Amino acid sequence: MLPLRWHDDAGLAELTGYLRGLSRRARIVVVDGSPPPLFEGHARLWRGIAEHVRPDDDLTVANGKVAGVLTGMRRARGEHVVIADDDVRYDAGALARVHALLDHADLVRPQNHFHPLPWHARWDSARTLLNRGLGADYPGTFGVRRSTFEKMGGYDGDVLFENLELIRTVRAHGGREVRPLDLYVRRLPPGTRRFWSQRVRQAYDDLAQPARMAVFLAVLPCVGAALWRRRPELIAAGAVAAVGLAEIGRRRAGGRRIFPAAASLFAPVWVLERATCSWAALAARFALGGVPYAGRRLRIAAHSTRRLRRRAL
Repeated sequence: MLPLRWHDDAGLAELTGYLRGLSRRARIVVVDGSPPPLFEGHARLWRGIAEHVRPDDDLTVANGKVAGVLTGMRRARGEHVVIADDDVRYDAGALARVHALLDHADLVRPQNHFHPLPWHARWDSARTLLNRGLGADYPGTFGVRRSTFEKMGGYDGDVLFENLELIRTVRAHGGREVRPLDLYVRRLPPGTRRFWSQRVRQAYDDLAQPARMAVFLAVLPCVGAALWRRRPELIAAGAVAAVGLAEIGRRRAGGRRIFPAAASLFAPVWVLERATCSWAALAARFALGGVPYAGRRLRIAAHSTRRLRRRAL
């Protein structure tokens, strides 16, 4: 299932080729929220390759991706469903493994990796490695059991960090999540302009994880204090610790054959960027009431597991 909303057709030929090959292995549902001229062109091009539909009109959620997922799940026929962003590229082996894991799990959480690797993809890969060093990353794709999804009534679409919301909702309903760190699924890197436009929005996601947010908010004051006291060795120690944690993530589950060593070296840069953007995200939360997303302003990053469990009960 592929939810998308495009404002231009850059990359259309590549995506069409990918969908054509994928259609030999799986039934595809594309939920397309693109403007009418683009939607109609997609419909002509993907006829016979995928079921191509608009998001259902009765879904009034703020997050368009969630509207796409909810629409697509209504049209899913099989028990095993793969949800993937439009920049995710499965091969036959990864698809088969997700299918097998869903025999015993309600949610499968693969590991995305960028390919090709321009400089900003290496920068953002540092985030992936740090997450792996601490546990697991948040990918742009999941495998989900349809019966579990229907049992929990979908998930809240008025949040920004919809992937975390889905994970927590499955857990809140007693579902079993598996996180195979060696299940690598390729992801196309964004363009440089889009990369920069996502920095504050991605930092806003951390509001759903208060302890993580507190750590990033503390980075700049700590750096400032070290500079004030003329203790650059403390800053260097922090940078080395970030590189070391990223390298731990890179070495887990055969990651060295997937992630370049340079991605670990970007870890201090990424931490400094996230620390800066976290203050901007906090200001957006309290001064502006949220961050802009697809023409709307979203206030909630994701609900807590405790709240979702109460809702489930």
